[in-house]
Amino acid sequence: MPDDGTAGPTGERSDAPGPDDAGSELEQLRSRVAALEADKVARAPRHRWRSFFAALLIVIGCILAPLAGVAAWTADEVGDTDRYVDTVAPLASDPDIQNAAANRVTDAVMEHIDLPTLLEGAAPADRPLLEKALGKLGNSLENAVRSFVHDKSEEIIASETFDKIWIDANRRIHSAVDKALTGSGGGAVKINNDSVSVDLGPVVDQVKQRLVDEGMSVAAKIPEVHTDFTVLRADNIGKVKTYFKILQIAGFWLPVLSVVLIAAGVLLSAHRRRVLVIAALAFAFAMVMLGVGLTVFRVVYLNALPDTVSQPAAESVYDTLTRYLRTTVRMTVVLGVVIALAAWLSGPGRWAMFVRQSWHSGIGAVRSTADRAGMRTGPVGPFVRQHRKWITWVLVVLAVLTFVLWSYPTGWVVVVITLVLLFAMAVVEFLAENGAGASTPTAAAKEPPPR
Repeated sequence: MPDDGTAGPTGERSDAPGPDDAGSELEQLRSRVAALEADKVARAPRHRWRSFFAALLIVIGCILAPLAGVAAWTADEVGDTDRYVDTVAPLASDPDIQNAAANRVTDAVMEHIDLPTLLEGAAPADRPLLEKALGKLGNSLENAVRSFVHDKSEEIIASETFDKIWIDANRRIHSAVDKALTGSGGGAVKINNDSVSVDLGPVVDQVKQRLVDEGMSVAAKIPEVHTDFTVLRADNIGKVKTYFKILQIAGFWLPVLSVVLIAAGVLLSAHRRRVLVIAALAFAFAMVMLGVGLTVFRVVYLNALPDTVSQPAAESVYDTLTRYLRTTVRMTVVLGVVIALAAWLSGPGRWAMFVRQSWHSGIGAVRSTADRAGMRTGPVGPFVRQHRKWITWVLVVLAVLTFVLWSYPTGWVVVVITLVLLFAMAVVEFLAENGAGASTPTAAAKEPPPR
């Protein structure tokens, strides 16, 4: 029988491809490879453009991040009276502030005390001798009186009276920072020669009364005195007010815009996980630069102050007013590092897989030990095992909501939220684990049948 290529000598059909079939399949493979190469070449420009715009959005978002931090701080410090008062209240107990205020009050009082008038209370017959004695004492007497006045000033400033004066004044004159940064406000805060100062007149009145009570009746003749205590000083404060007014308006939207730009860049990129790690670290680095800028500006600002301003007091004021901004810097740096670690650990890298395997192995070992000890999860285990993915996402959403709804989170708040989330996920993993003596249907189905 002639061989038609469909059946062999035994009558069985042959499925072996002939030379024509092999050539046809080879051509098809070549065509598919060529099509894939052409598609790859066609998509390359699109990927390049996507990568370019993704990088551009992330860079812009990271550049805006420090400005967003300053804007949020400006809006909080200027717009929230209670927060401002809580910020400056500790300054009333600061030794440098107390010493500077005592010196300022002492200078104001001594300007209105004429030493010869101290003789008015002496008998007329004794005045010549006292005048002669005063001439010999000279500066010694003046220093003694100054020391006496300074002591009484320190007593007033170190008492609860000054705390109350300081807090009440700052609550009434919260427009101090508002006027310095936005140009609005008024009251007891004045801007003279590019400086914001608080009137210490009430403290002078307290010192005058204390001097009279101590027997220095001449202090009663001191007129009403208004002396200024400089809180903030800046050259060209008019321009500074304009800049900070813009930041105050952008206090809410600028942080949102920064986050949205970075998120859009990550979503636009082709390798989202890898780009998320880079973006989070770049965001953290940008905030570190803000912290460095605050430190550098501190030195520049203090060096530019005139000699009449107490350097230690100015340092205390600057550090106190920027305390929450520095806290924000530390918080955002920690947040960026945590997000970068989370994205890296969820990736396919060798070390990331090693960490995940160690995590699962450790929890599995604990569950096996618990099973051997007689611990059973009952119906909870199968339920958690079945809905583990959804439960994990719910925990992540709760952690994010906790962070967002926290009034003023710190770096430690971020760390605690992260640790609590990891603990909750470990509990879920523990409940979903089968233990040493149990096996899931999926695992059983994968076991090879007995031979």
